[in-house]
Amino acid sequence: VQLQACGGGLVQPGGSLRLSCVVPRTLNNAVMGWYRQAPGKQRELVASLTGAGGTNYGDSVKGRFTISRSYAQSMVYLQMNSLQPADTAVYYCHAKKGIHYWGQGTLVTVSS
Repeated sequence: VQLQACGGGLVQPGGSLRLSCVVPRTLNNAVMGWYRQAPGKQRELVASLTGAGGTNYGDSVKGRFTISRSYAQSMVYLQMNSLQPADTAVYYCHAKKGIHYWGQGTLVTVSS
């Protein structure tokens, strides 16, 4: 089972990006999430979404980022607004259904 994330890139401070992750149907009832890892730092939770629609966000992104899911399109999204240089990191799509599944990372760089 593979998760495929995309949508990273270079954006100016204050800008927006939307990350996308293709979710195999075998993970339809998994808890989905986005993590990020900045250079020299540990990987941290950005946002998670349960099958029942419950969400959890890291303190640094609350009010700026939104996680959502489309079962019809088998996708999970991370809408990132008001991006700051501190948001620069490699972002990973994650699923938990008994075990952990990780996608390849997508780099987000926030810089002027």
